[in-house]
Amino acid sequence: MSPIPTPRVAPVRRALAWLQREWFLAGMLGAVILATLQPELGRSGGILHGEALTSAGIAIVFFLHGLGLSFASLRQGLLSWRIHVVVQAMTFMVFPLVWFLADALVGRWLPRDLALGFCYLCALPSTISSSVAMTGLARGNVPAAIFNATLSSVLGIVVTPLLITAFTHVEGQGLPFVETVTSISRLLLLPLVVGQLMRPLLHAWHHRHQRFTHLLDRWVILLLVYSAFCDSVASGLWRDNGLDVLLLAMAGAGIVLAAVLALSTWLAQRMAFRIEDQIAIVFCGSKKTLASGIPMAKLLFGASPAIGLILLPIMFYHQLQLFVCSMLANRYARRDGISMPKPQASKS
Repeated sequence: MSPIPTPRVAPVRRALAWLQREWFLAGMLGAVILATLQPELGRSGGILHGEALTSAGIAIVFFLHGLGLSFASLRQGLLSWRIHVVVQAMTFMVFPLVWFLADALVGRWLPRDLALGFCYLCALPSTISSSVAMTGLARGNVPAAIFNATLSSVLGIVVTPLLITAFTHVEGQGLPFVETVTSISRLLLLPLVVGQLMRPLLHAWHHRHQRFTHLLDRWVILLLVYSAFCDSVASGLWRDNGLDVLLLAMAGAGIVLAAVLALSTWLAQRMAFRIEDQIAIVFCGSKKTLASGIPMAKLLFGASPAIGLILLPIMFYHQLQLFVCSMLANRYARRDGISMPKPQASKS
C-alpha cells in the first residue's frame, strides 16, 4: 500500500504546480526582490553591466523577429495606416487629455513637482523594446508594433518637448535628434534587417527552434524588469522618498495605466481590428519610455533638485507596465487553447 500523504503535501504540490504554470510571473517578482536586495549587481555600470546585457538581449530578440517575419507580413504591417493613426493618437493625444482631466480633478492636492512628473509621463513617447517583445509574446502584429514603437520614439524627440513647453512653459536645451535616431537604428533596426537578410539561410532553423525563441522573449523581458528596478533602487527609489509620496506616485501611475489600457482595448475592439492588430495597439499605445525619458528630463528640466521627484511617476509607470502588460501578453498568448511554453528542466 502506498503511504497516506500528509496534509502538508497538497499545499506544496499546489505551489509547485503554480510555479510551473506561472513561472513568468514568479520570475518578475523574483527580479524585483533581487534588484531591491542587490541593486548594484544589475544596475547600469554595475558588476553585471545590466545596460549591456539588456542591449544584447534586445538585439537578439529583434534579430530573431527579423528571421521570423516574411517580407509580405512586414510590408503589410508598414501599410496598416489605421493602426498607426490609433497608436500615435493614443500616445500623443489621449495621454495628454488624461493628464488634463487628472490635473483638473486632483492637481491641487498633488505636490507641485510630482504633478509635473505626471505631466511629463503623459507627454513621453512609447517604448520600443518591450512593446515589440510583448506583442511577439502575445502573438500579435509584430511588424505594426515595430513600426509604431519606432515612429513614436522618433516623433517624441520633437513632440515631447513641445507638449511640456505648452503645458508648463519649461524650455529645453535642444534634444540630440540625430544621435537618438542613430541609437535606435543601431540597437533595433539593424538586427531586424540582418535577420531579414539571413532569413533564406536560417528560417528553417528558426522554425525548428520556435520553442526556444518564444522563451527568449520572456527571459529578455525579465532582464528588462530586473535591470530597470536595479537602476531605480540604486538611484534612491526607496531611500529618498517618503512612503506617502511613493504610494501616491504608484497609485497615480497605476490609475493612468489602467485607464489607457481600458481605452485602447475598447477602441481597438470598437474599430473592429483583428485580434493581432488589437494586441499591437494595446501594447504600443499604452507604453511610455523610461530609457528616453531620463535623458530627456535632464535636458528639459536642467539641474533641478526636484528632478528625482519629477521622474518618480515614469519610474513607477515603467515597472507597472512591464508587470501588467507581461501578464496581459500571457493571457493573449493562451487564446485558442494554445498554452505558453515552459522552461525545460535541467538534466544535470
